[in-house]
Amino acid sequence: MDLELDGKRALITGSTQGIGLAMATVLASEGADLVLVARSSTDLQAIKAKLSLQFQVKIETVSADLSTPSGIDTVANAIEMVDIIINNAGAIPPGSLVTVTSDAWRAAWDLKVHGYIELARELYPRLRKPGGVIINIIGAAGEQPNENYIAGCTGNAALMMFTRALARQAIEDGVRVVGINPGPVLTDRFRMLLRAEAERKFGDASRWEDLVKDLPFGRAAAPKEIADAAAFLASARSAYTTGMVMTINGGS
Repeated sequence: MDLELDGKRALITGSTQGIGLAMATVLASEGADLVLVARSSTDLQAIKAKLSLQFQVKIETVSADLSTPSGIDTVANAIEMVDIIINNAGAIPPGSLVTVTSDAWRAAWDLKVHGYIELARELYPRLRKPGGVIINIIGAAGEQPNENYIAGCTGNAALMMFTRALARQAIEDGVRVVGINPGPVLTDRFRMLLRAEAERKFGDASRWEDLVKDLPFGRAAAPKEIADAAAFLASARSAYTTGMVMTINGGS
């Protein structure tokens, strides 16, 4: 299936690892030019070099801390026109109301919640109209109250509503806004957490796979499975899809 992404310009935040890197790889394989955004310029250059060897697409990099106004400005000033914006940067720590400190809560939301909102605000004027797409990578915790992930499920729920509300306005400009709620995804970070939990629970970090056997299909999702869905949603094959949040959690 031709997704008709050849020559499209896609900006991806948090693009040097996990789901972000998988999305960069999939979109490049479909012929999209990339603007990769992350904090580490060293990591960005390494990923650019790797992808440039695999795909004949244009790749730009922008090093910026999207939890800060200056970081948002850095990205906005580097962009003249973009077809696809994928908000992906950020991870919110677990914990209850009394264990997540105010500073930790604010720092996490500055990147994952306010970062998504502010980047969309600044780049919306530069988004191609009609035909532009914003994709927010959110998280399935936003659909289920969890007292031990209170900052995360609350932040994700806010981003789900932001996605749907912005979509209503963006229709007037011919712009689509969608979200993806991944469940457990086997990123390097998640594997590290599983190894630490296996060491704590079993005294053997190598038994981390035992911890995912109870998940649907006996495993977590692969980052590429999330990336493939994002590519489809960004494409002309999904041109009538907006204002929705797709949950990818194996049906759990």
